[in-house]
Amino acid sequence: MKWGTKYGPDYVNRLYAMVRRHLSGDFRFVCLTDDTQGIRSEVECHPIPDLNIQLAPGQRDGAWKKLTTFEQDLYGLQGQALFLDLDVVIVGSIDEFFTLPGEFRIIHDYPRFWRFGKRIVGNSSVYRFTLGAHADVLANFRANTEQLRAEYRNEQEYLSHFLHQQGKLDYWPAAWCPSFKYYCIPAWPSNYWKEPLPPADARIVIFHGEVNPPDALQGLRNKRFHHIQPARWIEKAWG
Repeated sequence: MKWGTKYGPDYVNRLYAMVRRHLSGDFRFVCLTDDTQGIRSEVECHPIPDLNIQLAPGQRDGAWKKLTTFEQDLYGLQGQALFLDLDVVIVGSIDEFFTLPGEFRIIHDYPRFWRFGKRIVGNSSVYRFTLGAHADVLANFRANTEQLRAEYRNEQEYLSHFLHQQGKLDYWPAAWCPSFKYYCIPAWPSNYWKEPLPPADARIVIFHGEVNPPDALQGLRNKRFHHIQPARWIEKAWG
């Protein structure tokens, strides 16, 4: 899913290339977008469905748009869908993302030292579902938008709790989707001379927060006093 100007068509094209290298057999690669310019011909593009919610002046729907992937009829698409954020980097086979049992799978959001107790929230950079099977996720949001936006910080928090309450939420094996920020950057002070590398069992590296793939490739981190060396492996993996 691509909207706005933060990510150009090169992110879509690189993501397609990575999926083609790391997924066996045939597949349909679909991009929901407000701008198809520059996107390679192998990618099937459709408009982002309207959330059909009332927004206050200046209020943005942002990542809540992801909930439209749960439309009852999403352009006639059928079967298993694997949603991938544009800024992930695939480094291993993703075949098992389609075969691992479970009604709905998502990344178990990464632990923070200041958060205690059981964490239900998923990270929606990578999730798998049967198209049309969870239309109630979107219908409930449309019916109770104001309440849910006040109760939940973002779309992934709402999505995770809603499906957890139905007993449908499962997580990917922790090793499959490591965070670049938390699991690839060496601990201080070795981050000043060691290259950030993905863990051995990684399949999809998640870039969230203050660094994205092109910045990491150059050794840039958009946070003061947090140094990283160039992650040179990205040059080969991302594209």
